[in-house]
Amino acid sequence: MARIRTVGLVVKRDRPRAVRLAKRMIAWLRRRGLRVLLDVEAGLGDGAGVDTVDKDRLAREANLIVVLGGDGTLLSIARRTDMRVPILGVNLGELGFLTEIVEGEAMPMLARVVAGKYEPDRRLTLAATLERADRRLGSFRALNDVVVTNGAHARIIEFSVSVDGLPLTTYHADGIIVATPTGSTAYALSAGGPIVEPTAEVLLLCPISPHTLTNRPVVLRPGAAVRIAIARREHDAMLTIDGQEARRLAGGDVVSVRRGRSPVSLVRSPDRTYYDVLRSKLGWGGR
Repeated sequence: MARIRTVGLVVKRDRPRAVRLAKRMIAWLRRRGLRVLLDVEAGLGDGAGVDTVDKDRLAREANLIVVLGGDGTLLSIARRTDMRVPILGVNLGELGFLTEIVEGEAMPMLARVVAGKYEPDRRLTLAATLERADRRLGSFRALNDVVVTNGAHARIIEFSVSVDGLPLTTYHADGIIVATPTGSTAYALSAGGPIVEPTAEVLLLCPISPHTLTNRPVVLRPGAAVRIAIARREHDAMLTIDGQEARRLAGGDVVSVRRGRSPVSLVRSPDRTYYDVLRSKLGWGGR
């Protein structure tokens, strides 16, 4: 593990508890001679006494990223990082699937990570491209999922899916989700997909409300290449990345999805297992 010299802080600005905790962490880190980068969107201003930068620069220069917020806040930075930069996610609301460290654990856990006493989870990512008339319009990276859905109108859309160049089927559905194991507890879960242990290496293909009830979720090998071709008569579809980036699709557009080149490293809590998180979030075992 590389020595940590620069720590980036990503803070959910509308949560006063997150802002207070960020100020504590900044003071603690500066006393130890560590450089601190603060996401400019945190809204703490220059009074924090640290460099405020955008998320892209923060991801490039930090050796450790601390997220104070929720799973959505973590997703906003995770797509910009690679496996060399661990992410410590601190949840300031309910326990999260990604931000599994709670507020009371935050400072001791930060000290452990800075000292190199932690275990990272390597989470598989997705790489997606959007093509129109054989011209690439965009490339995207996802930690949770790549989703094609109907747009402004609540209507079924038609699209065909192939895997490794081999036809799978043509769907008439509200859309389709290509998810990582990490994303199996996000949108894919509400679409009836399986829960997959997050460090497993598979891809999930989950149709959303398919017109044909025999269209079921499919688990694919990690190296599979998924191609989603929108029917030419469709003009009301959307591409969404991790629920945060969106692009409108046109008839004939092609979305290609495969395993990303680099995983994301999330710092694991030593006091909580993934199954503890499942029981907490999903209410298993409660009466």
